[in-house]
Amino acid sequence: MDFIMANAPALLIAVPMLGAFALPLVGRLGDTPRNGWILAVTLITAIIAALLAWTVLTGGPVLYTFGAASSSDAIPADSGGIPIRIIFTVDAMSAFMALFAAFVGFITCLYSVASERLSSGKDGYYALMLLLLVGILGMVTTGDLFNFFVFLEINSLAGAALVAYRIDKGVSVEAALKYGFLSTLAGLMVLYAIGLLYGQYDSLNMAVIASRMSYTMLDKVALALLIAGLALKAGAVPLHFWTPDAYSMAPAAVTAFLVVASQAGLYGLFRVLFSVYGLTLNYVTVGWAVIILGVLSMVVGVTMAIPQKDVKRLMAYHAVSQSGYMLLGVGVGLVVLGDAAAMDAFGRTAMEGGIFHIVNHAMYKGLLFLTAGAIFLQTGTRNLNKMGGLGHSMKWTMLFFIIGALAIAGIPPFNGFASKLMIYESVFAFSPVIAVIAMVVSILTLASFVKVFHAIFMGPQQPKYADVIEVPRPMLVAMGALALLTILMGIFPEQIVSTVIAPAANALIDQSAYVATVFGGV
Repeated sequence: MDFIMANAPALLIAVPMLGAFALPLVGRLGDTPRNGWILAVTLITAIIAALLAWTVLTGGPVLYTFGAASSSDAIPADSGGIPIRIIFTVDAMSAFMALFAAFVGFITCLYSVASERLSSGKDGYYALMLLLLVGILGMVTTGDLFNFFVFLEINSLAGAALVAYRIDKGVSVEAALKYGFLSTLAGLMVLYAIGLLYGQYDSLNMAVIASRMSYTMLDKVALALLIAGLALKAGAVPLHFWTPDAYSMAPAAVTAFLVVASQAGLYGLFRVLFSVYGLTLNYVTVGWAVIILGVLSMVVGVTMAIPQKDVKRLMAYHAVSQSGYMLLGVGVGLVVLGDAAAMDAFGRTAMEGGIFHIVNHAMYKGLLFLTAGAIFLQTGTRNLNKMGGLGHSMKWTMLFFIIGALAIAGIPPFNGFASKLMIYESVFAFSPVIAVIAMVVSILTLASFVKVFHAIFMGPQQPKYADVIEVPRPMLVAMGALALLTILMGIFPEQIVSTVIAPAANALIDQSAYVATVFGGV
């Protein structure tokens, strides 16, 4: 146990990576050993993430230096004060992101054991799922900008391949090409920005760059590139055009996991704004830019979702809309970053609401995509006009859909209400007009999902679906786990916020603590 605790950041990456490379060998033994392997690897990864989160939340940030005997060797005496090794800097925000990403990885693989049981190429599918997990976990734990780029590319390449997993007459391949091309464009913007920062500060470590940041014109250009690239990866409007195709054509479990992959892009954006640039940037102007991105994402996403007939495409646009709430909350916190009174009055709550909405969105949106996958598995269609009456034969799926739909609409006592209420109250103190827009978007979201629920589950059972039965148990267990968390996080939001969310928000706000983690050898 001591070994695991001491090396948890490295094991968080090593376990799924080794699991991915061993899958072709394990797959030769048959489906049952392969299924056991993928579930064991993802479960162990989730346990390591939980142990790491516990360590960080109870004992402070964890600095892990690869190739060194201890974290105190992060900056060797003869290096001129520059970290020369790969460093993982895990604070409360990183641990929070890693924890729920690893959990969703396990849930989506559990779902896939049943949903993909009749598919071919399962060795490649599960290997790519593990590599996608590696990319996400690496992005949220690394303290090095170039390694962030490397893990971003792993994330993007694995995601593109998974989108194309089902050929579907070439349509999914087209969606994967679009996802891959735009992800490459995002990666290039991030890489160019990293080059500009390295050229000025002779370091790739985020803490070192933050300690030397002078906010020159080149820094501003790098910041613009980073915001554009990471907003594209996160699917924020107006850089959202890959999300409908990629989310609708990927298998349901992949889509649920791609939501988390996109949120890793949001994490990168928030980390750069707060921990790398911090108070040196024009935080009011940049904060308003983030708020505008959030409002556009909310409004455009929900208005594009309402007329959709493809249930997964509809949910994809709602995913864009929900990302707007995260941008809005954190954007408000960024605007008042230098105003201690405003930060204490509503800025901190806005940030906590935005960060809380990240995990809430992963839970209920993942649940909704899994229910859509269950429906597609049993009916063979995603067209709302061709469905109806499925509530007679898929009662559990209907129940899980209701929970997810009420949560995304912000109806109590589900988790979406808890985080949205924090955002409403804090944003109202900042700008009542923007708060009203956010509330109207939630009303439109509810109306959209009422329409979807009626089209799929209500009415008499159609003769062509007379033989439809409920999906296999692993799929129900996966959906049930997300539904249970959606309810519990809505019933006990104060405990979640005080234990996990508030420390994550504080970790972003306190740039000096992030820098001290590296220079102090914490």
